[in-house]
Amino acid sequence: MKKNTKRLLYLAAFILLMIIETCIAIFVHDSFVRPYMGDVLAVMVVYSFVRVIIPRGCKKLPLYVFIFAAGVEVAQYLNLTRLLGLENNRVICIILGGTFDWLDILCYGIGCLIIWAGSIIFMKTRRTNHEPRKQ
Repeated sequence: MKKNTKRLLYLAAFILLMIIETCIAIFVHDSFVRPYMGDVLAVMVVYSFVRVIIPRGCKKLPLYVFIFAAGVEVAQYLNLTRLLGLENNRVICIILGGTFDWLDILCYGIGCLIIWAGSIIFMKTRRTNHEPRKQ
């Protein structure tokens, strides 16, 4: 698959996931989908965005996305927005969030495992479809 085609596919995935995340944030006010599925999808949003920029060659990207997401959660634990005097900056507060929760880190891990498993399945399928036919 060409690099530009991959970029377009990742861009489409990013846009679709952002629409889903936005709909969840606006319309879903429950105790499962919004807090947990939203976090699983959040790492997929980050992954697909990074893949638009770097479409191939970074096998550990799901791990890096997990570390980034866990780092954001640790920033919440440390109340970084308050420490930096940014608690009145709405955009920063939305990006960093406000409440630390171990379950969020678990959800990030689940999302990254789904990404990792999906990339392995995709690579195996791709190799199988590109093998020469045996006669």
